[in-house]
Formats: sequence, structure tokens, C-alpha cells
Amino acid sequence: MFAAAIFDMDGLLIDSERPIMAAWIEAARTLDIELSHSQYLQVVGLATAESELILGGLLGGPEAYRHAIGHVRQLLQLERADGLPMFPIKPGAAEFLAALRQRGTRCAVASSSTSGQIQACLGSLDVLHHFDAFAGGDEVARAKPDPALYLLAAERLGVDPAQCVAFEDSENGAKAALAAGLRVVIVPDLKHPPAAIVEAALHVLDSLHEAVLHVPRWFPGQAIRA
Repeated sequence: MFAAAIFDMDGLLIDSERPIMAAWIEAARTLDIELSHSQYLQVVGLATAESELILGGLLGGPEAYRHAIGHVRQLLQLERADGLPMFPIKPGAAEFLAALRQRGTRCAVASSSTSGQIQACLGSLDVLHHFDAFAGGDEVARAKPDPALYLLAAERLGVDPAQCVAFEDSENGAKAALAAGLRVVIVPDLKHPPAAIVEAALHVLDSLHEAVLHVPRWFPGQAIRA
């Protein structure tokens, strides 16, 4: 049914949204501000510029935001003090990627994170070799929900977007993939997408463990080049 799979990274392949939220809540406390989970969830899935405006407003302005993000960057390292990755791989992700590789399915990442962050995060988890192409947020003019990231990833794979399925956890990511002409499988993380996005999706899964069961039906064989 599909020739290629294109993945979001944060909240989909790696469990990063929770540590990032915890870091922002801790950073807010250094400013004597109690940032709630519901307040932080406003920025999940948004582009950096949009999230900066919202967080800046919640924290008290640009100077407070700069202080907080400096603290967040100190807290978020690729490896924790115990040697484990700060952003562990999500359940089922490694198995699903291995199943796609065995099937001969081409895979890419389309993430709002920078190209360097993509390489560093996935390299630290030993799954980088499963991907044939990458598209980072620093390589496009507009972030999700604009379709640019998905169009770039499909172009680098050499596969028509209509022959690709996107795996996303966020509303904006799903909108970006749909606008690019891909079908979308949603695996919700911190926020469940609205009904309109669920209705437009090919499927909604609880985890990527479930996706392994769909491999024979969704990916019948070797990717078809555009």
C-alpha cells in the first residue's frame, strides 16, 4: 500500500516531550513561577518561534524566557548522570524500524528539531542506520503545520508523497503530513489530537508496538522510486 515511512521524532520515536516539559517546569520555578502541565501543553507541537512567544508570556517576558531556556538546556543532556539517554526510544519504535528495514521499506525523519539534533538523538539510540533520509526544522522556511518538512523528506527519499505514510504524535505534525499529500498514522503522546485529525488519519495507535502488526498490510514490498 505504501512505499515509504516518514517519522516525526520528538514524542514519536523518542520520549522527549516529558523530560522537556519537566525541564521547563523546573526552569520556571527558578523564576518563582509555577508553570502547570496544562499551560505547557499549549506549546506542544508548535514551531520554536510560536512556543517562544507563548512561554515568554507565561514566564514574564523575553528576559525571563532567555533565563529559563538557558536552564532548560543545562538540564537536557543526551545522557543522564547514570549514563542512560535523556530521551529514551519510545516503546515499539526499534522493533517497528527493524521490521520495515527487513521489508525493504525506505524510511525518513521529518522533525522540527535541527538536523544536528536528529543525528545526535537517533545516533545515541543506535537507530540512525534505519533511515535513508532526514529533514530538519533548520532546513525549511516554515515549520509544521506547513508541509515543507514532509515534502523535503519525501523528495530526499525519491518517493512520491502519495506513496508515503507519516507517523506523528501531534496535531500540527499530522496537519503538515496531510497537507503534503501523505496518509497519517497517529500515535498520541502528551496530547490526543482533535476529532477532525483523527477522522482524517489512516489509523490511531496506542504505541508503535501495534504498528509492527500492520507492516505486511501497509508495506507490501520494496519501495517504489518516484
